[in-house]
Amino acid sequence: MIKRIFIVIPIILALAAAAFSETIITGKVVGISDGDTITVLQDHTQYKIRLYGIDSPESHQDFGTKAKQFTSDLVFGKEVKVIKEDTDRYGRTVGIVYVGNTCVNQEIIRNGFAWVYEKYCHKPMCQEWQKLEDQARTSKAGLWSHPNPVQPWDFRRGIKKLSAAEETSTNADAAVVYHGNTGSKIFHRPGCANYTCKRCTVIFNSREEAIAAGYKPCGICKP
Repeated sequence: MIKRIFIVIPIILALAAAAFSETIITGKVVGISDGDTITVLQDHTQYKIRLYGIDSPESHQDFGTKAKQFTSDLVFGKEVKVIKEDTDRYGRTVGIVYVGNTCVNQEIIRNGFAWVYEKYCHKPMCQEWQKLEDQARTSKAGLWSHPNPVQPWDFRRGIKKLSAAEETSTNADAAVVYHGNTGSKIFHRPGCANYTCKRCTVIFNSREEAIAAGYKPCGICKP
């Protein structure tokens, strides 16, 4: 009986280690679909990789072509390492991509060619990526040079930005309740895609109140 136990325990430990080990894909980048989707060739098998935690403009959206070109310049034809995080509904591997020691996901954010995809970005590094996005927005890098960029998730749903007249009307409404993001220290107005984000838990009854509390207005919804 004891002998059986000693045989079974190593098998259980081995299975547990396998379950918690990272799935890593290494190979050459042979295709760029858009700013956040690449194809990696490993051992004669192609893997479509959706970069974890970020969302670049669609190919037929403003800055879509430039985002794709930036990603291509960064990784096309190069050997990369992909740490798998998930598989999306299209069967693509969702992962964090490295070329050498450079995190590709992070570099795309840093250079202003993607948003942090807050709905799906939940790892600790996402907070740092959000800071990089804020810096890119402030310096008007990449897509942030556009006066009114549309988030890709809104673009895919066909949601358009409010007109200047609508924005003025909304900003003038004293009854507007603003939500502040405790992580990025940015506040949003109703209708903004980030209004109900996970960290948008602080409520302000006026724009002035939010600014006085040290929060910055969102560069997208412009509260």
